[in-house]
Amino acid sequence: MAGEWREIALGELVEIFDAPHATPPKTNEGPVFLGISNLAQGRLDLSNTEHLSKDDYMRWTRRVEPKPDDVVFSYETCIGEAALIPSDLRCCLGRRMGLLRARAGKVDNRFLLYAYLGPQFQEIIRSRTVHGSTVDRIPLIDMPRFPIRVPEDVGEQRAIAYILGTLDDKIELNRRMNETLEAMARAIFKSWFVDFDPVRAKAEGRDPGLPKPLTDLFPDHFEESELGEIPAGWEVGTFGEVSENPRRGIKPAKIQESTPYIGLEHMPRRCIALADWGHADELESNKFQFKRGEILFGKLRSYFHKVGIAPVDGVCSTDILVIAPRQPTWFGFVLEQASSVEFVDHTDAASTGTKMPRTNWQDMARYQIALPPVSVAAAFTALVQPLVEHIIASIHESRTLAALRDTLLPKLLSGELRVKNAETFMEKDV
Repeated sequence: MAGEWREIALGELVEIFDAPHATPPKTNEGPVFLGISNLAQGRLDLSNTEHLSKDDYMRWTRRVEPKPDDVVFSYETCIGEAALIPSDLRCCLGRRMGLLRARAGKVDNRFLLYAYLGPQFQEIIRSRTVHGSTVDRIPLIDMPRFPIRVPEDVGEQRAIAYILGTLDDKIELNRRMNETLEAMARAIFKSWFVDFDPVRAKAEGRDPGLPKPLTDLFPDHFEESELGEIPAGWEVGTFGEVSENPRRGIKPAKIQESTPYIGLEHMPRRCIALADWGHADELESNKFQFKRGEILFGKLRSYFHKVGIAPVDGVCSTDILVIAPRQPTWFGFVLEQASSVEFVDHTDAASTGTKMPRTNWQDMARYQIALPPVSVAAAFTALVQPLVEHIIASIHESRTLAALRDTLLPKLLSGELRVKNAETFMEKDV
């Protein structure tokens, strides 16, 4: 009957597969090799992926080839993490990863994901985890007997998945939009300040494709410099001439517990949108203060390329450098320089330390660049600033949506909140 729930063995709802217990050689392109690091809070984070050859893909998928809407999970290290396979991803599973494939007509795929991530099944996972001397793991041989609670009616499963999925879809849409906005800012920066496209177009008698007020800011010829050809009237300078490193040290005793805290673990690679942070309630060492809109640069192992915009006021690890433009007009230029591959490569080359290489502000400040007139920097900031503000606003909206999802999920999965009541709840709070 619709509305009734039952506790059932997981193996009655799904087939469970294990990944190969080895790692193939990696390639620069080809099918994606999913690792545990790609699992992030109920979704696949594909911002940093590895690949394998087509031949290795065929060998690695003999046991199981992931299909759209299969649920992948970690049974070691990141125990409890899981995500759906998207429809456009050709991939195989890495070590310590398993896969759940719904049996036809038994369970809705997306509901299965939420049931797996829900507090009741997470408690089952914790209680059945085998604790080893070096690593904890879920015993896959026992997993088919793990109890899981589901509605009898698959239609109700779909309704619950739809409610929770609507929130997750909006979060994902925000994430993708932020990627697009970041790419737009990067493309304009490269065109203006790396390739000098407007100057080349004017030098060749072509239309730069910009509004006349912007076109008039650029010269129509180049001149030689120690960096090679740069636009006439521009200067060779350093990163430190237009940016600074505010060092606002603060002791743990003076940090309020509710203060947002950003560590290297909160910073994604090659992404300026910092959507994750903790709080300062358990900090035991000195930190640096930062302000909303300042740039955070991971100086430990800088080759990880962890550079982002602070979406809030807060404190950060001392392995993160705070960077700010010396004048607001240089904000866009400083942001894009600091997050560029060339700048990160420079910091990596200058880092000291064998096992834990760190860069420093002095080497960063000496980085040579072609400095445009203030008018060009101001025009670029006028284009980039709204994009950054949109990114920050989307981060806060997504955190609100995630909090709502996390509130609804246990209530829906326990049957405490019925679908119709949840829809009313969403209309009121979203």
